[in-house]
Amino acid sequence: MEEYKILAMNFGSTSTKVAAYEGDTQLLQKVFHHSPEDLQGVSSMEDNAALRKPLILNYLKEQGVDLKEFDAIVGRGGLVRPLLGGTYAVNEKMLEDLRSCTYGTHVCNLGGILAAEIGQELGKPAYVVDPPVIDEMSDLAKLSGSPDFPRRPLFHALNQKAIAKRYATEYGLSYDSLRLIVAHMGGGVTVGTHLYGKVVDVNNGLEGDGAYTAERPGSLAVVDVLRAAFSGKYGTTFQELREFFTFHCGLAAYTGTNDGREVSRRIKEGDKEAELAYRGMAYQVAKEIGAAGAVLQGKVDAILLTGGFAYDSMLMGWIKEYISYLAPVYIYPGEDEMLSLAQGAIRVLKGQEEVQVY
Repeated sequence: MEEYKILAMNFGSTSTKVAAYEGDTQLLQKVFHHSPEDLQGVSSMEDNAALRKPLILNYLKEQGVDLKEFDAIVGRGGLVRPLLGGTYAVNEKMLEDLRSCTYGTHVCNLGGILAAEIGQELGKPAYVVDPPVIDEMSDLAKLSGSPDFPRRPLFHALNQKAIAKRYATEYGLSYDSLRLIVAHMGGGVTVGTHLYGKVVDVNNGLEGDGAYTAERPGSLAVVDVLRAAFSGKYGTTFQELREFFTFHCGLAAYTGTNDGREVSRRIKEGDKEAELAYRGMAYQVAKEIGAAGAVLQGKVDAILLTGGFAYDSMLMGWIKEYISYLAPVYIYPGEDEMLSLAQGAIRVLKGQEEVQVY
């Protein structure tokens, strides 16, 4: 039986990933890294599209790929209105929200925009899969202590669900029957409570909720944030303050670097301050996992640790020391986002899953 061919694209703040799949088989993949010099003067969605689309098309041309062979084009989902998980057809309403950045500005918005552009040029369907704004949280989990500030899920939805489904497949189980905790640790850290196929609770990692990360401070006392905002020390505008709290806290503030590999190297050379900061991150991630365990009333089938930091056995060991009592711990370094994008499109093309409409 002939397998569907899928072109998948994933846009990060400093990288562009493109991959081609035939069924679950990856035919090729390329990651373009964008330096600060490359991104100088690149701010709008149009600027980013002008930079990244030619890179993708030229690379595919160099590889001798005939774009007409693809059955669908799929992109990482962007910041749109809250949605349930699934594969969504890119339509005009979604494109309007992505282009206008109505629900937030991030280069991941390009996923749907360029999938639609390329799909239209080829006469092929365009999809996004499990956008970062998936909202399957319970009403109880959305309470924050003020009706003006409900808790919002902004998290690594694509990779969290991909890893959860991968675990289920590997052990002959159904994702929809499991009680899981998935912790993604990359530039941001998000810990999701997965109950029978839904992420019923998760921290807003994009905006600083939860554990501190490589660059973000995690949850802070409100009065401390107010003092910082009115002090003028960290900026005088919303954008300046957001820049500080998004990129200049966490490990970067404690150690001067956001690179976990560098922190790990320093620790091995005897740097006690670096060790304390790194242990602090492990401690806070473990606390978030413990809180997710409480949501599941202690009935947890497995804890899955993933993301770039999951490559660090020292950090993973520290986290496991705190959480192993709760459930078996499995480590999935990196991410499965590209394969997950392709699989989401294939499930719809095969009729195994109904395409969602935005």
